[in-house]
Amino acid sequence: MFHRIGRTVVRHPIWTIVAWLIAAVAIIATAPSLPSNSDESSFLPSSYQSIKAMDLQEKAFPSSFTPSAIVLYQRTDGAPLTAADKADITRITDGLGHRKIDQVQKVIAGTPSKDGKYQTALVQMNKDTAGQPAQQDAAKALRTDSADLATGTDLKVQVGGQAAQGLDQQDAGNTSDAVALIGSLLIIIITLLIIFRSPIVAVMPLIVLTGLVFTTSNALIADATKLFGLQANSSISALLIVVVLGVGTDYFLFLMFRYRERLRAGDEPKQAMVNSVTRVGEAIASAAGAVIISFLALALSTLGFLTQLGPALAILVAVTLIAGLTLFPAVCSLIPPRVLFWPGKKWRQEPSDARFAAIGRLVGRKSGLVVIVSGLVMVLLALGTLGYKANYDLASGSIPKTKESMVVQDTMQKAYSAGAADPTSVFLTSTDGKPLAGIDFNAYLSELRAADGVADGSFDQRTGLNKDRTTALFSLTLKYSGASDQAISAVGNVRSVASDNAPPGTESVVGGTSSIYRDINAAVNHDYRTVFPVAAILIMIILGLLLRSVVAPWYLIASVALGFGATLGATVLIFGRGDGLIFMLPIIMYLFVVAIGTDYNILMIARLREEAREGREPREAAAEALRHAGPTIGAAGFILAATFATLMLSGNTFLTEMGFAIAFGIVIAAFVMAMFFTPSLTALIGHAAWWPGHADRGGEPFPSGGTALTPASGAGAAPGGGGREAEEAGELDGSGQRG
Repeated sequence: MFHRIGRTVVRHPIWTIVAWLIAAVAIIATAPSLPSNSDESSFLPSSYQSIKAMDLQEKAFPSSFTPSAIVLYQRTDGAPLTAADKADITRITDGLGHRKIDQVQKVIAGTPSKDGKYQTALVQMNKDTAGQPAQQDAAKALRTDSADLATGTDLKVQVGGQAAQGLDQQDAGNTSDAVALIGSLLIIIITLLIIFRSPIVAVMPLIVLTGLVFTTSNALIADATKLFGLQANSSISALLIVVVLGVGTDYFLFLMFRYRERLRAGDEPKQAMVNSVTRVGEAIASAAGAVIISFLALALSTLGFLTQLGPALAILVAVTLIAGLTLFPAVCSLIPPRVLFWPGKKWRQEPSDARFAAIGRLVGRKSGLVVIVSGLVMVLLALGTLGYKANYDLASGSIPKTKESMVVQDTMQKAYSAGAADPTSVFLTSTDGKPLAGIDFNAYLSELRAADGVADGSFDQRTGLNKDRTTALFSLTLKYSGASDQAISAVGNVRSVASDNAPPGTESVVGGTSSIYRDINAAVNHDYRTVFPVAAILIMIILGLLLRSVVAPWYLIASVALGFGATLGATVLIFGRGDGLIFMLPIIMYLFVVAIGTDYNILMIARLREEAREGREPREAAAEALRHAGPTIGAAGFILAATFATLMLSGNTFLTEMGFAIAFGIVIAAFVMAMFFTPSLTALIGHAAWWPGHADRGGEPFPSGGTALTPASGAGAAPGGGGREAEEAGELDGSGQRG
C-alpha cells in the first residue's frame, strides 16, 4: 500500500499539491469559528451534584445569582476608605449599572472588608452566555467604564471574577500561542540546518505545517466541536501549534533521513523517494496510529475539556500523517537533490556515526547492566509520584498571577474570608413538589454552620425560599480558597451534614465553585480507572498485530509506563510542592508519554528486527539498530522535546507544567527508553521476544506480504546495489536511517 502511495504522489506531485490546496481551502472556508469556554462547570456531566445545584438554582431562584464579575475598590494609597470614597464607590457602582453594557443585567453593592480598606460590587450577567466570549467582552467594557468613572478620585478600581478571568485567559492564550510558535520555529530551523546544512530543508516543513496542515486541522477540529457539541478551551490552541510542528517535523525527519540514505545507495531521485515512502510509511503510520488511538481514548473521559482535547489532537495527528505520506514527498520530488540539500555537500557521503556505534556496542555487550541502570534511573524518578497532589483551579492555572483578575482574587482572599469570593450554596428541596412546611430553617442552618471548614452561613426567610416555597437556599462561606484541597474536603463535610440533617420528605444538593471542583476530582478519578487501561490495551493490540508477538507488547508497554512514572515523578518534584499540579496534567502526560514512547519504541525495535533478519544474533542486532536508528530518534526526540519546552515560556502555569512534563517525558522516551532500556531488554530476551512468531528470522514473511531482507539486498548493500526490491516490499522499518 505504501509503495503505491509513494509511487502515485511522486508521479503526480503537482496534482497532489493542488488536491491539498483545494481541500484546505474548502475545509477552512466552510468551518465555523472555534469557541472558547472557561467555565469549569461546563466540563462536567449533568449527573454530578454541583451541576444539579446549578440547574435547581436557575429554576427555583432565577433572580438570585452568582456574580459573573466582581468590581474591587480600594484607595490608591492603601489607607482605609473614607466617607468620600464610599460616596464615590456608590456613584461608580450605580454608573456601571446605568451604562447598559451588553450582557450585564445588574450591578449591586457588595460588602466592605473587615479592615475597611476594600469594597466590592457584584455584577450579574446573562446565564446563557456563561464562560463565552460575549461575557469576556463585557468584562473588558466594565474595566474601561469603571476606570473612566473613577477618574479624579482617590480610588483604584479592578475587575475580577469568572468573566474577567476568561478575558485574561484569552489574552494569556494569545501570548502563549505567539511564544510557542516563535520558539518552535526557531528550534526547528536551527536543528534542521545543523543536521542537513540546507535552508530549503530547514524551512520547508514549517511552511507546509503552518500553512496547510495546521490551518486545515484547526478547521476540522472546529467542525468536530460543533458537530459533536464538544467544549473548547483557549489553552488548546498553543498545544496544537506545538504538536503539529513537533510531530510533523518528526515525520519529515524520518522521510528525509531515509531519502538521503537511498540517494547515497545510488537510487535515482524519484525512485529514492518512492522507496523512502515505502519503507518509512508503515513505521510512521503505525506510530501515528498508536498516538491517534491514545488520544481518542480521551473520548471516554467524563470531563468536557478532555473529550475536546482528545479528538482535536487525534485529528491533528491524522492530518499530519497524511501530509507526511503525500504532501512532503510530492514537494521534495519536485526539487532536485542538489538544490534541495544546497549548499551542503555531505548528503552524498556516508557518515561513520561513531557516537551511536559506541552506544550500540555498549548495549550489545553489556545488555544486562544497561537494563539495570536505565531501569533504575526511571524507578528512582518515579518515586516522586508519592508526593503528587492535584490543583483543580484550571482558570487560575491558565492565567499569569500578574493579570488583573488574579490580583483581584488574591486580594479578596486576603481581605475577606478565603472563601468569600466563592460562596457555597446549599439547596433544601421537597421530594414531592409540595411546599416546605414545619421545618426549622434556622436549626438546619446551625447544623450547616457547624460543619468542619465552614466560616459562616446565612438564610433569609424572605429571599431564601422560592415562589412556590418548595426550595430553600442557604449561603455558606468556607474558611478556605475555593480551589484548595481544604475547601474541596470541606464541601464533602457540608454535603454529608446537609444530607444527614435533611428533614423527611426533603433532599439537599450543594453547589458553588468548591462543589464543582469536588465533582471534577471524582470525574478525574473515574478517568484514571478508564482512560489509562483502555489506552494501554489498545496500544498493546496495535503492537501485537504489528510485531506478530505476544511477548514484545508486554515489555514495551511496561517500559513506557515506567517512563510515565519517571516523568510524573520529576514533574511533581519540580512543580508539585506548592498548590500541586493542574488536575488534568497526569492524564494528558500519560497519553503523550505513552504514545510518543511507543512511537520511538516502534522505530527502534523495528530496526532491531530488520538487523536480526539479516542474520545477526540478538545482541549484535541491538548494537546495529542503535548505530543506524539512534541518530534519527535522537534528532526527532530533541526537536519534539524542545518544541514542547517552549510552552514553559508562556507565563501560564498549566502550559508551563505541561511543557516541562511532556518535554521531559520525550527525553526519557528517546534517550533512556528507546536508546538503552528497550534494545537492551530485547537483546536479553533474545528470540523469545518475537514468540509465537519468528519475526526476527530471515524466512518470516513480512506483515505487509513482502520478503525478508538478505545481507546482499539490505542496507548493507554497496551504493548502487540491489536494495530496491526489499525497499519496495513494504517491510516495517523503524526509522531505519543509516545516515
